[in-house]
Amino acid sequence: MSARPQLALLAALVVIGIVSAVSSGSNPYFLDVAVNCGINVTLAVSLNLINGYTGQFSLGHAGFMAVGAYSAAVLTTTFGAALLPFVGGQTWLLFLLALAVGGLMSAVAGLIVGVPSLRLKGDYLAIVTLGFGEIIRVVLQNIDAIGGPRGMIGIPGYANLAWAYGIAAVCIYVVWAMVHSTYGRGFIAVADDEIAAEAMGINATRYKITAFLVGAFFAGVAGGVYAHFKQYIAPQGFGFDKSIEIVVMVILGGMGNTVGVIAAAILLTVLGEWLRQFGDYRMILYSLLIILLMILRPQGLFRLKPRAGKA
Repeated sequence: MSARPQLALLAALVVIGIVSAVSSGSNPYFLDVAVNCGINVTLAVSLNLINGYTGQFSLGHAGFMAVGAYSAAVLTTTFGAALLPFVGGQTWLLFLLALAVGGLMSAVAGLIVGVPSLRLKGDYLAIVTLGFGEIIRVVLQNIDAIGGPRGMIGIPGYANLAWAYGIAAVCIYVVWAMVHSTYGRGFIAVADDEIAAEAMGINATRYKITAFLVGAFFAGVAGGVYAHFKQYIAPQGFGFDKSIEIVVMVILGGMGNTVGVIAAAILLTVLGEWLRQFGDYRMILYSLLIILLMILRPQGLFRLKPRAGKA
């Protein structure tokens, strides 16, 4: 593997540091949109590993995001005071721990869903993951200890622009490095022809579960960043429509195209905010624009190269 991904990651982190340093006094609304862009990039790139590079069709990404958001929020709100002395009183270390816990809990959820269901294909897998996402939402609505349908408040505001884009940069690097490694060629082989891949000795189920675990982990981490930036989360924010929004970002950017998916995530996030000026017609216009883009560019807006190992 070449050094380009490492250099890109380093450059991205430097840019993030500079932007974060000058954004402290910026307009809160534009800062909110910028952070949402970073979170959506993480969600879209992690789902692209599952739906794009591995050729599966998951509709439960918002469920993994919810697991991570609530797990991280519970750790910082309920156990934060007790854990602070163990991290030297450093809130950023506590937040990093919370993100790790949120990601791991989401990965465990991905394993629980993935092991029995990833032997399924196409529409059947989509139905199972859709059901998982809805089960998570309903369960969260019925747990009063974390706010139930009212949502969870009082979450410390540990996240900022640097965290949102730092996590996005790490996610992009991990997915890029995985897919462009010798091991990662198996993901593309499974997506192109699962039967032929298995005939060549590739364990397709193991690759699909690996993609599910990594994708779910970063979705959970993105959920943790979201919770600690908004400082409020509710089950309604992780419904079916959120999963569809992430899937549309992947499809619009070009399945299996990391650069395209990043661009599509930013474009759709900004587009959704820009359309707020049209009030009640916002979602109608948003849907019409998405349909138009799908008709004109069914292969994705940014599908510049064939998928075989290229991003």
